[in-house]
Amino acid sequence: MTTTATPANARTLGLAHYAARAVLESVLVRHGVGFQQQITLRPVALAAGPVDRGQLAADTVAALKVDEDSAQGTIDELITAGLVGTDASDVRITDAGRELFERITKETSAASTRIWGDIPEEDLATAGRVLTLITERANAELTAVAK
Repeated sequence: MTTTATPANARTLGLAHYAARAVLESVLVRHGVGFQQQITLRPVALAAGPVDRGQLAADTVAALKVDEDSAQGTIDELITAGLVGTDASDVRITDAGRELFERITKETSAASTRIWGDIPEEDLATAGRVLTLITERANAELTAVAK
């Protein structure tokens, strides 16, 4: 597939994000999971042990730019669905949560390979550096606006 070079800007970044998100959501909908639930479940599934609920909520707030109540509500949804369990202030993945996370990961891996697989490593490294810088600057802007 040949594409003409389009300068990176907020629109191209947004279009890439929404296209990739739509691919993920096409898998999630088949499993009855929402985007925010999957983003919140992922670090619990990847953790070696229990995850502090407050930290999980804070990480969800930072990643998705949602409020604390929304992040806590998502954790409650995952608990109600039996995908994570809770002990005091910690949450942990359940067998059902791990199985779901593994199915979603398996299903999205093939699409990820088709989307990312033939992009040269140096291009991915450059894109990673640029996107990290954009994220840092946007987060700084949000912090400045909030003051």
